[in-house]
Amino acid sequence: MARAGGKAKKPSNELGKAANRRPLSAQVSERGHFTHFDATGQAHMVDVAGKGVTKRTARAGGSIVMRPATFSLIHAGTAKKGDVLGIARIAAIQAAKHTSDLIPLCHPLPLTRVAVEFAADAATSTIAIEVTAETLARTGVEMEALTAAAVGLLTIYDMCKAADRGMRIEGVRLLEKSGGKSGHFVAGSGS
Repeated sequence: MARAGGKAKKPSNELGKAANRRPLSAQVSERGHFTHFDATGQAHMVDVAGKGVTKRTARAGGSIVMRPATFSLIHAGTAKKGDVLGIARIAAIQAAKHTSDLIPLCHPLPLTRVAVEFAADAATSTIAIEVTAETLARTGVEMEALTAAAVGLLTIYDMCKAADRGMRIEGVRLLEKSGGKSGHFVAGSGS
């Protein structure tokens, strides 16, 4: 640190000790977690060159809760902006394709399939989304499925916000993933 007179100020003992400590992120990554940090704690894109190309699949989901009147507008297809779920489906697919543009350290992946399904529950005025993304690649496709689910729900919000600004997006999460070294994961199964 330079002082006004141009001389560098030595760090105090505590600062000196802290400067020699490695960041928590680097310590954690050595244990196999937070792989997006290098040995010095700096963010980096994970090197996947040594991994094999395998079929990888991920399912993600979430839901949006709204007023019954808003739900009715969507269900009847009479929302002012048109087919809300049709546009949300396209938005989700587009989001999956552009995930690496949105998530800084995410690898761009050649997607082989993106499927988007909606389930409507009139009793709770809830619309659930489930996205399945697939690739043949060296790294997983979870981020594409999660991004697609979130953007699909955000699109529903955007298209209906004039009628209902109190809508709630809930529970965006990974439901299942398969392929790759880490194996099969199913939410809630303890894996």
